[in-house]
Amino acid sequence: KEGPVARVIEEQTAKIPSDVFLWAAVASMGVSLTLKCLNRKHTALFVGQWAAPFLLLGIYNKIVKTEGHD
Repeated sequence: KEGPVARVIEEQTAKIPSDVFLWAAVASMGVSLTLKCLNRKHTALFVGQWAAPFLLLGIYNKIVKTEGHD
């Protein structure tokens, strides 16, 4: 059983289209590439690491939406 905070977060997360997380991941990779080309290596690595969490949030979003319709 989930607590009230988790329930509220899932209700709000389920409202976000899954495409948003995919595009956020692609955008972070693009920004990272741009920063790398500008010799901002550390910043490029930092921003590039955002892609995986965005994709994981997208998967979580799909799971929350699917479970909500059972």
